[in-house]
Formats: sequence, C-alpha cells, structure tokens
Amino acid sequence: MKLTKLATGLLAALTITTGFTASAKIVKVEIPVIEKEIAIDNAGTKHNMWTYGGTIPGPVVRVTEGDVVDFSLLNKKGNKQSHSMDFHAAIVDVLDEFEAVRPGKKKDFKFEAKYPGVFIYHCGADSMSEHISRGMYGVIIVDPKEGYSEDFPKPDREYVIVEGDLFEDDATPSEMTNNEKWKGALINGKQFNYDPVHDQNASMVLESKPGERVRIYFVNAKINENAAFHPIAGIWDKVWDNGHPKNLRHGLQTVDVAPAHGVIADIVSPSDRDTNNALVDHRMKSALNGAITVLMNKSDANPELGRNGNLVIR
Repeated sequence: MKLTKLATGLLAALTITTGFTASAKIVKVEIPVIEKEIAIDNAGTKHNMWTYGGTIPGPVVRVTEGDVVDFSLLNKKGNKQSHSMDFHAAIVDVLDEFEAVRPGKKKDFKFEAKYPGVFIYHCGADSMSEHISRGMYGVIIVDPKEGYSEDFPKPDREYVIVEGDLFEDDATPSEMTNNEKWKGALINGKQFNYDPVHDQNASMVLESKPGERVRIYFVNAKINENAAFHPIAGIWDKVWDNGHPKNLRHGLQTVDVAPAHGVIADIVSPSDRDTNNALVDHRMKSALNGAITVLMNKSDANPELGRNGNLVIR
C-alpha cells in the first residue's frame, strides 16, 4: 500500500513536472502580503488597506509568453486576515492554487503564461469585495513571444494605470459589494494621483516627448463598474483588447473596460508642438472623484519616465 501511494505520488510529481515545456524559462516571483495604513490621496489621508508588497497596485509582474511563473505568496505573521492570489493569466485549479492562506503561512504554485496580454491579479479570499477594494490587486504583463511587429509596434514609453475603488474606511464587506459608502476612484492607489489640474497637492504626471508612441497598460480593478477609458484631446491610435496582439482595433475615442479586465492602448501626440492629454474614466462619477491622469507631451520630458521598467510612477 505504501508503495502504491509512493508510486502515485511520483506519477503526480512527474505529471506536474512534464506539464511545462522543458525549455521554458522559469520566472521566480515572491510577493508578501502587508496589511497597513497607506495614503490614498495626495494630501496624505490614510486608510486601513491590504496590499501586495506594501503598495497599491502591487508590483508589476512581467514575463514572456511561454514562461513558467514560479510563484510564492507569503501572508505575513502580523497580518489579521487570510489572503490568496488569483492570477488571471493562469490556467490552474481555483480550489488548489488560489486557496487562501492564514497569517504566517505561505503558498507556492507554478503556471505557464500561455496567452500574451495584460491581466489583473487580485486576492480571492472571502470577502473578495473587501480584499480587492482595500487594494489587493496588481498587473501581470505577458509579452508576446513573437516580439514587436507592424501590428504591435514597439512603443517609446510605457505606463501602467490601474483604476480601483475607494470606500469609506468603515465600510463593511456587504456595503462594498453593493457599492454603498463609495468615496471615489483610485489611480495607482491615489485619487487624482497624476492630476495637478484638479488636485493642488498632486506633484506627478506622465510625460513623453511630442510625437512619441505612448503605451498604456490599463486595468480596471473596480469591483462593480466598468471604466470608460478616454484620452481627452486625443484618440487611441491602436487598442488591443486584453492586450493580445491579435485583438487589434484602430482609432478609438473611448474603450469600455469591464471590472477585472484590461486593455493596451497607444496614443501618439502631435510631433510639432507641446500638448497635454487627460486620460480619464469618462464616467463623470469616476473622473470627478479621482480617475483623471495628465499626460504631458513636451520636448524636455524626463527620459526616465515610462522606460527601463519604470512603468508605475510613484
């Protein structure tokens, strides 16, 4: 009986091992869960939030199609909640890989990034509404194995924008689920994070030089409402639904992005003058409560922004 169990275990191990291509690149990703107070606006107002790695959104995970992600989630000992990791880029077992782990425990699993695109990752522990709304989300970018092409050109700059909800700090999970005590929209963790026009405390904007191709990896992390992603004073030159190179559309004014979905959107400014765009969620309730991002296209743009892995401006 012991031999049977051992053989079964070995067979299972071999099946798991051979489930991935032998030549696949292994990408090790370790993310701790940190429950903490964190500033949710440019004035420094703090809320009790739950985070991946201490930031909202969590760290950007970037791999190439076909890579194997070797993932570890550490729910730190001092935390009070159980947490989990749900990678939308993974094809696995929701009851196994995505199970919640208690404080002080660790969860390891692997998956192959089979589809290129931009995907959300988020906590799926009960209540999912509260875990996501308190900041437990991030982005995984899976670059296509074919690389750039005529239909998927290389950008000059790249930025990640994640829109999330902000509820009153005392909102219950049920109230969050029903969109009660909704306070505003977060862009990369703060209301009006990159909008000095509507928030005098804002000090950062996205930057590019006139005529550069700017690529936005946009993910909607709100739990109930779509985002109407629009570049004021511009037109999306190319948009890839879910970020897949084959899902290409041209010349769009507004892109509707469902909760837990993402798009890649390119914008190209006039090359003969300095201009500005406001990248907004055109639902006025969201825009005027935080979901506006200023993109400045100017000749003296900071060469470090949107390059060399600097995709989330903090």
